[in-house]
Amino acid sequence: MFDTMVITKAVAAFCGALLIFLLGTWAADELYKPRNHAAAPAFVVDTGMDDDMDDAEPVEELTFAELYEAADPGAGASLWSQCRACHAIEDGRNGVGPHLYGIVNRDVGSVDGFNYSGALDQAGDVWTPEILSAFLEAPSSVAPGTSMNYRGMSSAADRANLIAYMEAESQ
Repeated sequence: MFDTMVITKAVAAFCGALLIFLLGTWAADELYKPRNHAAAPAFVVDTGMDDDMDDAEPVEELTFAELYEAADPGAGASLWSQCRACHAIEDGRNGVGPHLYGIVNRDVGSVDGFNYSGALDQAGDVWTPEILSAFLEAPSSVAPGTSMNYRGMSSAADRANLIAYMEAESQ
């Protein structure tokens, strides 16, 4: 049933149909192209939006200290779910990671009973809000070789809210 001649006819029919389709598309493009297709538009509709955004005033970036002052611990409560899988906020209760009770302004690597990887030596002496923020943004850049497997939190406002939440829960 499927000999060489049948397969050759099928391939030829497919190629012929493709050729007719391509030639038809080319002919339609040539026939229905306006004569002045390269000319400038006759009029422009003003939508009220500028195409050139260079005239816009630059948005002032807040420093992390300013974000931390205005941080909302309530907003940080929903972000805590990302940390809860490995850490606890209760004092003395370690999980996969050390407990984070009193983490703000606590000595780095100072939780008793937790075996640290040794990579935190490069993070600094004390977990200040700024160092915590940098660590939460990209843990492996602050402490290369850390065993903390977390991809990071890109939003500075979210990091400030989370740190404020951990500080509020530690009191």
